[in-house]
Amino acid sequence: MEVTLGAPLAQGRTAEVFAWDDSHVLKLFRSGWGADVASHEAKLARAIYASGAPAPRVGEVVEVSGRAGVIYERISGPSLLTNLVNHPVRLRAIMRALAEAHADLHTRTVANLPRLREMLAQRATSVAKLTEAQRRAVLHVLEALPDADTLCHGDYHPDNVLLSSRGPLVIDWENAALGDPLADVARTLMLFRANFVHSHSAATRVFRHGALQFLASLYLRRYRQLRPFDKARLRAWELPVTAARLSEGVEPEESYLLERVRQLAATS
Repeated sequence: MEVTLGAPLAQGRTAEVFAWDDSHVLKLFRSGWGADVASHEAKLARAIYASGAPAPRVGEVVEVSGRAGVIYERISGPSLLTNLVNHPVRLRAIMRALAEAHADLHTRTVANLPRLREMLAQRATSVAKLTEAQRRAVLHVLEALPDADTLCHGDYHPDNVLLSSRGPLVIDWENAALGDPLADVARTLMLFRANFVHSHSAATRVFRHGALQFLASLYLRRYRQLRPFDKARLRAWELPVTAARLSEGVEPEESYLLERVRQLAATS
């Protein structure tokens, strides 16, 4: 299909989002992410929407200029990240909203999703830069952690939560799985911790690191009020979640993640 697209509304590592019409957007995957990826995401997203989870409606899978894409309901509101950047004085309310939408998501289950523990094990053990001892440590920790049938997003962060007339809606479900919700929380905290490396100067990194830690603490405090949990269990998920992140090839984060895995594996 040949379609003239305007400038992307948003873009990430794997895809760009374009206006499709007044009520829909096109998530168009980058070259190298084929139709099987788009079909898999659409299948997951339809099942998740049908479960009543806070997610947008899903349309058809299309091909545009040789690239695979998925049509989604267009959400007119901003993401929580955009809200945070534009209204920093509201950061406490925004982090509460992030936690509340996550806690709501974790009240649900969806049949036939992948198992999160298996996904983390496969991804972590595929990282060539981990030592054999570190891989064994990841698997040892995973064996001791509980499993569950809770819906987990797999990449939950403020830019993946959009404010709509129906309330906060969560997007980008390609990593959705069933598992312990604390693994999903650990992933969110890891993304906050690792994000400081994307700053360009050392001084900015120090400031950003502190700011992100503060935001993460606000999110976690509210989440724990809604879904009390064992802190030791949450800490245990950090090793497999961090090791699995390395499989995604986010180069600026690599040194930080490798050092964190080394520290966590040494004490596991």
